Amino acid sequence: MKTLTASRSDSSGAPVRGQIRESASARLDMRADKKKAKKYTISVVAEQYQIHPQTLRLYEREGLIKPSRSAKGTRYYTEEDVQRLELILDLTRDLGVNLAGVEIILNMREKMNQMQRQFENFLQYIRDNVDQEFFRSEGSKSALVPRRSIHLVKHNR
Repeated sequence: MKTLTASRSDSSGAPVRGQIRESASARLDMRADKKKAKKYTISVVAEQYQIHPQTLRLYEREGLIKPSRSAKGTRYYTEEDVQRLELILDLTRDLGVNLAGVEIILNMREKMNQMQRQFENFLQYIRDNVDQEFFRSEGSKSALVPRRSIHLVKHNR
């Protein structure tokens, strides 16, 4: 993933130089918040990925990326938006997929991720709520059909 540089500006759009004096803990809290929610303007993203800003606007119109907006309407791209853009560019530039194909692939990936989360939640439910007596082989000694001991194994990716 490419590294982008976030810029700061005042309400008029002019770059801000220097820092406001505040307590050390407040500065640390502010830095932690900035690291979590870095946002980039359309010009920064377009320049970094060598694409025209109109291309980003087209991707937004097509619903492929959804940047947030400021009160004045400025587009801000998050790290997730940038990662999604990288995937879109890989598909279109490297694999020759058209935008309709990109949309289908992105939707399929989201559905697969959703199914994976549901499956993991289901497995956790089984681990948490299924009575352990069900898995013990002691009760099967008096059963008509003996069964083997069952052990759940956690699968890590």
